[in-house]
Amino acid sequence: MTATEVPMTDTLGFISGDSHVNEPRNLWKDNLPAAMRSGALQGITAGDDGGWDLVLEGQTVGYFGKAEEDRMIIANPEHRYEVMRAEGVVGECIYPTVGLYTWMLPDADSGAASCRVYNEWIADGLARSPRFKCAGLVPTWRIEDALAEVEWIKSAGLGSVMIPAIAAPEWNHRQWDPLWSAIEEAELPVVIHQGTGHSMYFYRGPGAGVSNLLATQSMAPRVAALFATSGVLASHPKLHVVFVEYNVGWLGWTMQTLDSYYDAFLAYGTTASGKKWINPELPEHPSHYLRHQVHATFQDDPIGLHNIPFTGAEPLIWGSDYPHEEGTYPHSLATVARLAHGLDAASTAKVFRETAGRLFQFDATLMDTPV
Repeated sequence: MTATEVPMTDTLGFISGDSHVNEPRNLWKDNLPAAMRSGALQGITAGDDGGWDLVLEGQTVGYFGKAEEDRMIIANPEHRYEVMRAEGVVGECIYPTVGLYTWMLPDADSGAASCRVYNEWIADGLARSPRFKCAGLVPTWRIEDALAEVEWIKSAGLGSVMIPAIAAPEWNHRQWDPLWSAIEEAELPVVIHQGTGHSMYFYRGPGAGVSNLLATQSMAPRVAALFATSGVLASHPKLHVVFVEYNVGWLGWTMQTLDSYYDAFLAYGTTASGKKWINPELPEHPSHYLRHQVHATFQDDPIGLHNIPFTGAEPLIWGSDYPHEEGTYPHSLATVARLAHGLDAASTAKVFRETAGRLFQFDATLMDTPV
């Protein structure tokens, strides 16, 4: 093979839009105010592998395997650099693991304090390296706490603001308008990781395991549709929402379905009571906002890549999901080469590097420099 025949993906330098860190088992228990520690995210050792359960209000909501020392090496930048070099990755967008369950806490004070504990820990750790763009957790129990934390996240130099998929009230409520304005002003992307803000146990019994994962991922089109059709994205054109680990095959179906029903409901006009079927009427079709302001990450989703002629490449962001078992490590180079086969060079660059680099504001010169 000549130099001109070397696959583009061998020299691209990927940016992972979905990577994770492992928090210390007692991060919250050791750092929350004493009065809040009984309701903290707590680890309880269980199993021969040294793993532990995540317990909220006496109920196990997640299990995290491997011994503590094995898990904590993931938070070591030098270890991550070694992995990145082997995987062809030059930058990572970092999200929590245990912290994804923070929004399951019922108390607003404990929730806000728990978000800050994680944010301070990650800001003082991996976020110090420009190779990592780390998300800050936004407490969504009270709007005033959310606004204050967005300001703190920006001042701390974190790379994105993370909110849950489900909030009360829902994201189309006027209460959240100041939040979208604050995030837009901060010039940070919003990230929503799968399974946040709600239980992932939709079903029980035979087949529940895989079916629950599909049900969890079905939240992405629902929430994306709400952002588009409610006018949130139209009113905040600089706001970008990234759905993390939901895959991307749903994007084309969502765009087509929303546009179809939008036009159909416009034709209905008004109801018998005088209310419009479409409220608000948008400057563009819903698909316009999904193509330009909504993005989603995937590890291995050839269906989503196949739909690029319809969706465009901008909404798609590859992520390794390192170090989780369902991620592409240690086969990221081969996985990306397979997925990119047949894609044009411009789309390949956007999906596996450029869109994440732009949204999360990675230093372009640094990304051209070997790890």
